[in-house]
Amino acid sequence: MDILPVSYQEFRSFFPIFIRVSVILFMFPFFSARVIPVLPKVGLTLIISIILFPVIGNKMVAFPDTLWGMVQLIIAEFLIGMILGLLVQVLFEAVRIMGQLVGFQTGFAIVNILDPQSGSQVSILANMAYLVAITFFLILNGHHILLSAMRESFEIINPGSLGLNQQIFQKIMQVSGDMFVIALRIGAPAIAALLFTSVAFGLVAKLIPQMNVMIVLFPIKIVIGLFFFGISLHGLLRFMERCLGGLDSLLINTMSWLRL
Repeated sequence: MDILPVSYQEFRSFFPIFIRVSVILFMFPFFSARVIPVLPKVGLTLIISIILFPVIGNKMVAFPDTLWGMVQLIIAEFLIGMILGLLVQVLFEAVRIMGQLVGFQTGFAIVNILDPQSGSQVSILANMAYLVAITFFLILNGHHILLSAMRESFEIINPGSLGLNQQIFQKIMQVSGDMFVIALRIGAPAIAALLFTSVAFGLVAKLIPQMNVMIVLFPIKIVIGLFFFGISLHGLLRFMERCLGGLDSLLINTMSWLRL
C-alpha cells in the first residue's frame, strides 16, 4: 500500500521544483535568518512547491536517467535560485553598508552587536538600517513581487534547463558594483553632514590649539550622525519604492538571459 498517492514520474517532476524554490527562499532576506527554525522553512518551501507543481509539472524537461545528469539538474536549479535570490539580497546588503559607513563616521566603530539573522557581529546602525529596510520591504508588498517572480521563473526557464552566457555575468557584476553606489546615495545626507562636521572641527583645532576638540567632537558627531541617519532612513522608503517598481522587470530580464 502506498503511503502517498504519488507516482515515481510525478516525484521526479516535483524534485527540481522543490530545489529551485528552496534555494530562492533561503536566499531571500529575513527568511534566511538563523533565528527562524529549519522546520518552518522546509514546510513553507514544501507548501509553495506543491502549489506550483500542478501548473509547472507539464513543463518539465526529460528527467535524466544517469547520475551525472541528475547532478547537472541539481546544479542548474541551484544556480537559478541563487542568482535570483542574489539580485534581491544586493539591495539589503547596500543598506547594511550604508549603516556601516554612517556608524563608522559617527564614532560607533567599536559598538557592535550580534546580528541574530547572520550570527555575526555588525554595526548597530547597520543592523538597524537592515531591519528598517526589511520592514519597508514587507510594507510595500515586496514579498508579493518575489513570489510572483518565483512563479514566472518556471514559465520562462523550464525546470532542469539553464543557459549561462556573458550577459548574465555582466549583469551580476553591474548589480554588485551598484551596491556601493546605492549605499552612498541612501546615506549621502549623514555621510556629508559628518564629513563637514569633521572638517569644521579640524579647522577649529588649527585656529584654537588650546581647545580639546576630541572631547567636544564626540557627542556632537553622535547627535548629528543620528539626526541625519534618521533623514537617510526617511529617504530609504522612497528609494525602496522606486527599486521595487523596477524589481519585477529586472528579475524577468535576468530569467530571460538564463533561458536556453
